[in-house]
Amino acid sequence: MAALRIDGGRLWQSLMQMAEIGPGVAGGNNRLAFSPEDDAARGLFRRWCEAEGLALSADRFGNQFATRAGAEDLPPLLIGSHLDTQPTGGRFDGVLGVLAGLEVMRCLNAGGVRTSRPVTLVNWTNEEGAIIRPMMGSEVFTGALPLDQARAMVDHRGRRLGDMLDALENGAGPGGPGFPVHAYLELHIEQGPILEQAGEVIGVVTAGIGFRRWLLRFSGQDAHAGPTPMESRKDAMVAAAHAVLIADRAARALPGGRGTCGRIASPNGSQVTVASQIELTLDLRHEDLAQLDALSARVLGEIEAQCRALGVGFSSENTADSPPVPFDPAVIAAIEAARVRNGYPGRRMVSGAGHDACNMARVLPAGMIFVPSTNGISHNEAEYTSPEDCAAGAQVLLDSVLTLAG
Repeated sequence: MAALRIDGGRLWQSLMQMAEIGPGVAGGNNRLAFSPEDDAARGLFRRWCEAEGLALSADRFGNQFATRAGAEDLPPLLIGSHLDTQPTGGRFDGVLGVLAGLEVMRCLNAGGVRTSRPVTLVNWTNEEGAIIRPMMGSEVFTGALPLDQARAMVDHRGRRLGDMLDALENGAGPGGPGFPVHAYLELHIEQGPILEQAGEVIGVVTAGIGFRRWLLRFSGQDAHAGPTPMESRKDAMVAAAHAVLIADRAARALPGGRGTCGRIASPNGSQVTVASQIELTLDLRHEDLAQLDALSARVLGEIEAQCRALGVGFSSENTADSPPVPFDPAVIAAIEAARVRNGYPGRRMVSGAGHDACNMARVLPAGMIFVPSTNGISHNEAEYTSPEDCAAGAQVLLDSVLTLAG
């Protein structure tokens, strides 16, 4: 039998058709989880899967599953990603993984191939976390987040997630969370510049980066911006500015380190008043747990020392803690072999972002495939991955499926 080949034109057409749902203002997408646009995308996904004769189901958190039967009654190989986007999201983040999975199913059907074990395609609910915490669908599936707790959560507008899911035509189903799975594969855009800058096509992901997040609070003293001499101030804003630079310098000094202060707030701020209260978010990342520990201790220690020197109070609240997670050696080997067999230039690399595959890897064998992001841009309407690179990633996914599903 001739080797199966992805139909790159068909995959691209599916990507562009999905992008018509929830169009953004600058060529991207606004398809928030639990929204009417998300519902419409779920409906289109369901119809495409039905057309391929796949067995459809959904669990009570809305995770959608489409299964192609295998020759044996075995736990399935699970593939997929997510269809929801950021408010100013692109056309490829998550969507490529789902629709490349659909293209794999279409190729298997067209080639008359029956794998030994079933292959199940998943669309995870609320990966992006644009209105509440991210990657909830895979958290519920793996048991890291209890289903009832997830459904009881409320978004930034006070809406209960369970009610929002139940209101969707293509939302929650009757299924309980989780079922036995052989392994998990996810194709995703890199969302960074490494592959493109190296002229490479495929990233074989070996691990998900570890990260920690804090809410930092700085307490100074209100004072008039005019009469108060600089040496008499207890300026919380200045302390926060030092914190941003401390995190940036420490992360740059550590190979593989990442340090980001993404949001700052001055609850009682005024342009003519020395700030007394500042809140600042801090995100630190590294692929090695010991290095992440060291980076965290250095940054927080230096911030605390700087605040003492400025006479400003300081406290930190840890809001997230996710250790690095390695992917499975056998899954990595299958992806690497598929890359080499197809002659695609590439490398082994660590994912700098969190993905559903990271949640899955904590409980079962998992792996990821990356393809280039033009100019490293993502979470942006300008996000782009070429048709050729999308097809290459899908081909590696197909060949990996044939290896792992037998």
